[in-house]
Amino acid sequence: MSKVFSKDGTPIAYEQMGSGPPLILVDGAMCSRAFGPMPKLAPLLAKHFTVYMYDRRGRGASGDTQPYAREREVEDIGALIRQAGGSAYVLGLSSGAGLGLEAAASGLGIARLAVYEPPYMVGAAEHHTTAGHDIRLRELIAEDRRGDAVKYFMRKMVNVPAIFVVLMQLMPGIWSKLKAVAHTLPYDVAVMRNFALPAHRLAAVATPTLAMNGEKSDTRLKEAVQAVARILPNVQHRTLKGQTHNVKETALTPVLVEFFGGQSI
Repeated sequence: MSKVFSKDGTPIAYEQMGSGPPLILVDGAMCSRAFGPMPKLAPLLAKHFTVYMYDRRGRGASGDTQPYAREREVEDIGALIRQAGGSAYVLGLSSGAGLGLEAAASGLGIARLAVYEPPYMVGAAEHHTTAGHDIRLRELIAEDRRGDAVKYFMRKMVNVPAIFVVLMQLMPGIWSKLKAVAHTLPYDVAVMRNFALPAHRLAAVATPTLAMNGEKSDTRLKEAVQAVARILPNVQHRTLKGQTHNVKETALTPVLVEFFGGQSI
């Protein structure tokens, strides 16, 4: 493990593996170098790229300087890009996709960007997150009710089916990891701008982008990716056959190699 220091001095822990053009992996909510899709995905991509897998601030071995702001997380990616030589490819999954889009909109040295199912709510009004939801989430965290905060985020804010939340609680190893990073859930809400699509901001992103969704994903996530694809001026849209929001690394890797591969930075 190595560390870079973000603009505000926060240490950001990362692992580097492989060789080739640099590729930075940006996790979604509650995931890290040790938990989530990236630990399985990174070794496959390392056969083609120099992969940077990092802990978003507040997670794992990274720092958590307060007060939090979306812009600080963009600066974290900027620090990794500088470490990689000033330009890099970026892949973001779920809310990490939203963060990748924010980073591109901020003008960082992102040569190409791939995003998988940023969870913007673009459908019926009742699905939009309200300020009250965010406030209640912060209250639960302030009361150190981490498990309740995780459940609230999943059920009330991103509409995960109740049965899946129950099943996660029956898996102690997974549930303990989720609770350990519960305090970062408001960070994801901030990154996603309360899950409202920032159409005007995204319209200015000139970075070549691959926007992806799974064939079997929730309709709301498909609609979000379709909306992003309509807005971005330089975008390709792909639907990955047989995939859900929990995309398999074996399905994602060849698509990324095709999109990033052979492109000089």
